[in-house]
Amino acid sequence: MQKIIIYTDGACSGNPGPGGWGAVLMSGSNKKEISGADPQTTNQRMELMAVVAALKALKVTGWEVEVYSDSAYLVNAFGQKWLDKWQQNGWKNSKKEEVANQDLWKELLDLTSRNRVTMKKVKGHAGDEYNERCDQLARQAIKDLTGK
Repeated sequence: MQKIIIYTDGACSGNPGPGGWGAVLMSGSNKKEISGADPQTTNQRMELMAVVAALKALKVTGWEVEVYSDSAYLVNAFGQKWLDKWQQNGWKNSKKEEVANQDLWKELLDLTSRNRVTMKKVKGHAGDEYNERCDQLARQAIKDLTGK
């Protein structure tokens, strides 16, 4: 089985405000960097968008994919089965409120079903080379969008 490692990060200038995301995809000696921005968004959406975009960038299915993120929200939603509970509860959280970012969560569920995906937590802004690079990509995407 082919293996790919993906690092992702999202950033926001204000929350909500202009946001950006970045991802680094690696398989063997191949490495690809992608990024994007949104003029009015939240940090959580950008964290999710980074993974959505990275998984969409995969041209094949059936891979073993390790996704590294500094977003506890993202990692815990998969690792602690929050997504399963949200779906069972009609996309309501434990407070009986609508789950935020349902569109992206649903897209992630579809995309993760195409490969064997594991989500792993990495400590943010702690010197991890690829986490730092994703942060740079996300912040540059915001600068490119806003001119600031």
